[in-house]
Amino acid sequence: MSLGAARLFCVDESSANANFTTLSVESDGSVKKTSRGSALPGAVSLATYNNKSALALAHYGPPAITTYTINADGSVRPLQNITFQEPEKIHQAVLDPTGKYMIFPSLGGNATHVYCIDPATSLLTEHEPLKAPDGYGPRHAVFWTGGHPGTTFLFVVHEMNNRIVSYKVDYPECGGLNFTQVDDVSTYGNQTVPVRTFASEISLSPDNKFVVAGNRNGTIFTVENPDPNNSTLLPSDSLVTFKPSPDGKLSFVQLAKTGGVYPRHFQMNKDGSMIAVANQMSKNVFIYARNLETGMILDNKAVASGEQLGPGDLM
Repeated sequence: MSLGAARLFCVDESSANANFTTLSVESDGSVKKTSRGSALPGAVSLATYNNKSALALAHYGPPAITTYTINADGSVRPLQNITFQEPEKIHQAVLDPTGKYMIFPSLGGNATHVYCIDPATSLLTEHEPLKAPDGYGPRHAVFWTGGHPGTTFLFVVHEMNNRIVSYKVDYPECGGLNFTQVDDVSTYGNQTVPVRTFASEISLSPDNKFVVAGNRNGTIFTVENPDPNNSTLLPSDSLVTFKPSPDGKLSFVQLAKTGGVYPRHFQMNKDGSMIAVANQMSKNVFIYARNLETGMILDNKAVASGEQLGPGDLM
């Protein structure tokens, strides 16, 4: 899902005949469908770019990047279809802070693809990718500009070995992006990484002071059963919090409970005082309080669960 200009753009990942839906967000918070069309299957991420006049989709499988121009009524028109060979698995679309580049982490390709945006046409042109060390598997990434003035960093979370790598980003006159590695940390902080665990999401806190990432299938915690009549403790995966320093290095803050198993996505509220975590295998969403000063995730505030829930993304 992606929100832009009071519109919500949605695609479904699993359908062989994937649908692309545009919803208008009304003043009372309700949504109304305004258009619907077809898309390539396997879309797992989308982001607006070029002053929200275009939309880019990352497709996990078959691996591809597709782009669309956004019409005045919110409908979209196909623009580009950039295909890849397996084992590429394009996992996310991310706009850089200048608005001039899009990057696409590829789990199977073990690289983050870099594209320059043509402001006149919204077409994407490929530049040299950021290659990850063998066995890392980049999944998601986030840019950070909270360090020294004029500096930009990129934090990439890697699914295959649960590492976050920090890069300083430079913009050469000849175009493209240059990356210099400055840190490489575990998503389990100072704890041993469990066997067959997979990193998921990475995000900045709204105040730009903390980096949070998710761990799946490594249940190092337990939580109380939300059923008051059941005292059985339930397994819980974890969220890790780091505080970035001005030089882009990451200092471990905390490992916190997610309230369930396989936290595929999480989302903080506008001021960052709460965080909602979607636990896919537990079919629940836990909401926790956050300390804005320390970045620590605190006690849970609410939980929603049920067989009808199979949480993926939150917004």
